[in-house]
Amino acid sequence: MNETENLSERAIDLQELLASQQTLLLSTASSSCVPDLSYAPFVRDQAGCFYIFVSELAGHTANLLNNPQASVMFIRPESETRNLFARERAVFNCSVKELDCDEPTYAAQLMALQDKFGEVVSVLRSLSDFHLFALCPESGRYVAGFGRAYTINVEDGTLSPFAKKQG
Repeated sequence: MNETENLSERAIDLQELLASQQTLLLSTASSSCVPDLSYAPFVRDQAGCFYIFVSELAGHTANLLNNPQASVMFIRPESETRNLFARERAVFNCSVKELDCDEPTYAAQLMALQDKFGEVVSVLRSLSDFHLFALCPESGRYVAGFGRAYTINVEDGTLSPFAKKQG
């Protein structure tokens, strides 16, 4: 198998990992730069942005409103992993945008969330403290195991070997 075929197969593995997940791990920072790790159910659009609908009661919501950047991670469950030191995972650094309820994307993504997660979304929509955010990847890294780390081209989903930065 040549390098191109291998990268194509790994890109398929990455898409399968993302498709197998219903929630994302969410890393945000408070206004005083304290890191906060949480999770949220999500849907993804054709452009590759992730949409989450979260409450003001959660610390990550204030963090996203005050600092519109986040990292998200998708990771293979422990029960499906041979070696816990080499779990398959993808991490994306994202710009964050809150969607206003009058934007066309707002209704479409809330409907996508409701289609995926059921009536609980219609209940959450009735609560005034929920916000819809688009988390749009700016860069990404995919680790398929030991010695198999790749940079994700967030425009087209292709992979290239990850090169550690010198310095």
